Order: sequence, then structure tokens, then C-alpha cells
Amino acid sequence: MKKTFESLLAVLFTLCGSASFGAEKAPVDYVNMFIGSCGPHVTEYGGTTPAVSDPFGMTQWCAATRLNKISATMYHHADDRLIGFMGTHQPAIWMGDYGYFTMMPQSGVLRTDPEQRAVPLERDTECGTPYYYTVSHTEPDGSRIRTEFTATSRSSFFRFAYADSGAPMLMIEAGRMCEGGGIEIIPERNEIRLYNKERFDAHLGPRLYRFACYYVLRFSEPFADFGTWADGTVSEGRRSDAAPNVGGYVRFASDVRTVEVRIGSSFIDYAQAADNLDREIGRERTFEQVKASGRDRWNRELSRVSIKGASEDDLTVFYTAFFRTLQYPREFSEYGRYYSPFDERIHEGTSYTAYSLWDTFRAQHPWLQLVQSERVDAMVRSLVQMYEESGWIPKWANPTFTNIMIGTHADAVIADAYVNGFRGYDLEAAYRAIRKDAFTPPTRDEHYRWGDRDFWNGGYEARAGLTHYMKAGYVASDRTDESVASTLEYALDDYCIAQMAKGLGHMEDYRVLMERSRNYRNLYNPQTGFFQARRSSGEWDADDVGFTEGANWTYRFCVMQDVPGLIELMGGRDAFVKALDENFDKGHYRHDNEPGHHYVYLYAHCDRLDKIQTRLPGILAANYRNSPDGLSGNDDLGQMSAWYIFSVMGFYPLTPASGEYALGIPAFEEFELALSNGNRLKIVARDRKKHQTMEVVRFNGKRLDRPFIPVREIMQGGVLEFSTK
Repeated sequence: MKKTFESLLAVLFTLCGSASFGAEKAPVDYVNMFIGSCGPHVTEYGGTTPAVSDPFGMTQWCAATRLNKISATMYHHADDRLIGFMGTHQPAIWMGDYGYFTMMPQSGVLRTDPEQRAVPLERDTECGTPYYYTVSHTEPDGSRIRTEFTATSRSSFFRFAYADSGAPMLMIEAGRMCEGGGIEIIPERNEIRLYNKERFDAHLGPRLYRFACYYVLRFSEPFADFGTWADGTVSEGRRSDAAPNVGGYVRFASDVRTVEVRIGSSFIDYAQAADNLDREIGRERTFEQVKASGRDRWNRELSRVSIKGASEDDLTVFYTAFFRTLQYPREFSEYGRYYSPFDERIHEGTSYTAYSLWDTFRAQHPWLQLVQSERVDAMVRSLVQMYEESGWIPKWANPTFTNIMIGTHADAVIADAYVNGFRGYDLEAAYRAIRKDAFTPPTRDEHYRWGDRDFWNGGYEARAGLTHYMKAGYVASDRTDESVASTLEYALDDYCIAQMAKGLGHMEDYRVLMERSRNYRNLYNPQTGFFQARRSSGEWDADDVGFTEGANWTYRFCVMQDVPGLIELMGGRDAFVKALDENFDKGHYRHDNEPGHHYVYLYAHCDRLDKIQTRLPGILAANYRNSPDGLSGNDDLGQMSAWYIFSVMGFYPLTPASGEYALGIPAFEEFELALSNGNRLKIVARDRKKHQTMEVVRFNGKRLDRPFIPVREIMQGGVLEFSTK
């Protein structure tokens, strides 16, 4: 039997790679699921996992090497043990999971505790792709088990191969925290139903009374034995149970060697979970058919970009980054309906969640405008729906309010989509939503400091310190935490809202907001050349007070919306270039966090395209590699990856809602993009390897007279050519 098992394993790994689909690699075959899955710091690494799902899939499926929590995902590539396989909704390392559950195939004695059920993780049997994952392990009794799974947006298909086992079983954990869950075993239908009510971020948002994720599991083999367990007590033969720490198990006949499990998930109810499973996988499709169709879906999306002149490593890093940008925001609706975690009702329509807006407004959402334009209107509409269902757009929906990070950058995402021509949503409702961010302080604003990740007892944070900001033009450090960063980011959001106000004819709002967009000046200390906190009295506070995930150098160039004004404030072009040079040359630039992602492109406002072009290769090489520790910082739902993609293609969305990109330099000789609006864009840099700078840029044959290009021209397609003459 062991020989047969190992033979099957060899076939399996042939199928995992590109060999089964022809000798030439397709884009999906370049994706390295393990890039960013570990690093030298406990949390400051890529924070990615080899989770399987469809593009923007609602539920992901991933091997678990540790118990996940806020600041710890369920998978870390440096771990040496396996504790199960999860249906998960954890979007990033800093965020919590919700509505999850765990399975673990076992043999012999039931082991429910994570420490007891842990087995050595055999890396040489592990294979991960966007559409498929497999790994094998050895049980304490010496028997071998292979697990493999594929997935769609809301469903998954598992296959367990038991070798040399006289007692094959499957352990299921439905809940492990205070909210817990429940499980029901239905042996006459070879089916299990379970729900999970847990939200790791529950303390950061409002209580949800009706929240749960429901799962329907259909088995290919009958149950020879079954039972439940709750809070450490196993109940043989029991059909159902509910508790904080709860689960169940099923055993199969001793001669069973392969068990298939089809799983549907839903945030609505069991009936919808079953419907999602029927629609996406069904009862008749084979494992290989589901796997192949998943591969086709991913490859179709990744094939929107082709590259010439890149190495194998370069292609791997690029298509892995592209893959990461196609995971979030994730789908939250289920075939025309969705549960809203904002009013706890079922609505008709399309919904998305997992908006890491402090990060993703910078490059991730602009990238989706190019390659997923068919989804942009629905993503904006989802944000507007959240406002209509709760009164606010959240800053970080997971899946409801979480009060994480600062600024109200849905303002930037919505305004940027509007400026770039997206109109498939209620424009006035969208404007009302972002206008409220700018003009309505949060409840208790004058009596609450709004510290980072404060408990929900303060209510929704929105723009903390907005009361004083509207009066004095800055957030006061003696009243509100993170005051400097907040002032700078509010000024940016005001600029973005102003652009939409102007387009919709709200000219008084436009005037007020444009004036406020220059509030960054109120915290600039000309004696030091840095932004600095001020108290409500107007006095300067300490120079290390008021920043978010960084210090004064981190935010020195944070102004995107008025770069000419910042240049003037800092003494003119020469002085500004000198300060930027110091930022990079003296090690102050930190690419592993988002506030500085636009800094290298600020040289464009000084007509120093050469500076951008000479610095970009070093930033790329230092922060992106084809290895498990290949990301210098958290990918943050595609932002790190989207920055990479724009930067290797030769342009970047420096200022949201400005309607233009700043130019850089392509990393390779040629790109071709099949834009999702049907147009095609070719980017050419012939003899790129011979030239460090290529400052002559033409679009459709016409030379550009400044290092910027309108977004709408790029969207219309054509040829963007970089050369030396």
C-alpha cells in the first residue's frame, strides 16, 4: 500500500506544476504562493498565506501551521508542524479571522487539541498554487495521509488519501473562542453542517447578534462512526453540539482509502451554503474538473499582462504580485444577495468586503481600475451601501467597523474612481457618504483621544479630532492621538472629495475643501523642515509625537495633493530634491510600510525623471524577491504588490483623484496589457538593459513634455514608449 501511495504522490506533483498543461509555462504557473509567507520579524514580513480560492473569493482555504489570531496568520513558512486545514476569512496578518473552521484528517485515536493533533510538516510533499494545494503527513501510528484541495469563491473540494490506515477519520473544529459555534452530523445524508460565530476583531467594532458563517460538508463515503466534542469532552454518537470550543468527528470503514468532501460556505444560512456549493462545484463534477476550471479562471485573469525581456525569477515575482492584487476586496455577496454586518439584514445586490483603505487607496485600487474595471463600480457601490446601512463608510471593514488606522480613505478611492470615469453607482449618495467624513466629527470627539485600535466603546472613529481640525486647521496633539499623520491624511482626503464636488457642481464644498487640502502647512515647522505636532493652544509639541507607524521622516513628504506647495514650503526645487536625496541616501526611506510609497515619484514635480529612474531598481531589488521572505513588509491586501506592478511597468498613481500618473521607467523591454475595458496598452523600453535612464517618453508617437500622463489616455490604450532620444 505504501508503494502505491508514493506512486500516487509522484503523479500528484507532476500535476501540481505546469508539466500537465504543456511544456510552456502559463502565467499562473509562475505564481509562487510562498513569497511573503515568512521573514525575520514576528509580524513585519509579507504576511501572506498559500490560501486557495477564486479571484476575489469570499472564503479562502489554507493549511494551518499555527493558531491564527490578530497579528498571526494561520500559516508561516518557517513553522515545522501542521495542525489542520482551514476555511478562513482573515485578510491580513494585522486583522482577525471570522467565521472560520478547521479540519484535520487523522488515523487511530481522535486528537482535538491543536498541540496534540500537530504532526510534522513535510515540506518535500507540499505544493501550492492559486487553485490547488496538497501536502502529506505521517500520523503517530505510522500511517500516511495525503490532503489536497481546490476551491471556488464560496466552496471547496477536499480529497483525503489514507494509506496503511485501519481507522481513517476526520476531526472538525467549529469554534475555539468565546462566541464559538455549532455542529450537526447527519449520517443518513453523509453530511455535516456547522456554523462559526467568532470574530477576532469583535472588540474593535459593534456587537453583531446575527452574524455567523455557515458550512455544508458533503462526504463521498458513509460514516462508520461519529460524535461531537465540546470544551474537551467527547460524546460518541452525538449528532449535534454547540459551545465556545466545539467540534465533531467522523470515522470511515477500515478499508476506505479515499474520502472526498465538498464544502459550501455562506454568511446567509445553510440553504444558501448548499446553493453556493451546487452552483460552484455540484455533485457530479470530479476533483480534477474543479481544479482545472479553477486554474483556467486564474490563468485568464493573469494572462491580461504579458512580458518580454524578464528572467524566470522576474516573471515569478511579477505574476505572484499580480495574483496578490486579485484577492481583495473579497466578494461578500452570494448570487444576488448578501448579509450586511452593518444593519444585520439580508439585502439584494452585490457586496465586497476587506477594504484595507489606509493601504490600498495608493496603488491597489488604481491597479484594479485597469485590469478589473468590470468590478470597480460594484466595489464603490459596496462602500456606499455600507454608508446607507450604518451611516458611515468604515475605514477597515472586517467585515464590519474596526476603527483601525487613520484617515477616511474611502474618500480617495471613490473620488479617484469618479475622476477616472467610473459612474455605475449612485453618484450623489456616494458624494454624501464621503462629504460626511469631511464635515461630521465622530460622537464624543472632544472627549476621546481615539488611540490606535481602541475598543469600540468610543463608537465609530471616522476622522478623529475633526472638531479641532475644522476650527484651527489641524488635529491637536493634546486632544487626539496620531495628530500629525491624521492632519496630513485628512488634507489629502479633503482634496479628493473636492474633485468629486467640483465634478458634481457642489462648488462651495469644492472651495472649502480645496482650502482645507492645504492644512498640512499648519504643522510644518520651518525651523526644522519637518511636520510637527501642535497642541490646541498652538504651541509646538515634541517632535516625536503624533505619527502613525513611523516618525517625522516617515511623514516628511506625505503631501500628495499639493506637491508644488510642499516644494515651495521646503525652499524650492533644489532644496526639495536635496531633502528627497537625503531621505533615500541616509536610510530614512522605509518601503516596508505605506506612507512613503509615493516618495520616489515626487521627483517628477521637479522634472527629475532621471532621479526616479535611477532609484527605482534599487528599491525593487531590496524589497521584492522570489523567496518565502521575499517581501520586506506586509503585503496589506495587495498594496505592496500593486506598487511593484506599477513601478516595473513605468508609471504610478502619485496623487489620487488627480487623473494622472507619474512616470518612472519599465523594468523590462516590453509589456502588453489587455485592459479590462477591451483596449490594449503596450509599454516599450527597447534595449532596457543597456540604459539606466530613458527620459524620452512618447505616447502613441507624441513626445510627452512633462513626466506625467493622463489616466484616461492610458485607459484608451496605445503605445507608451521609453527611449534615450
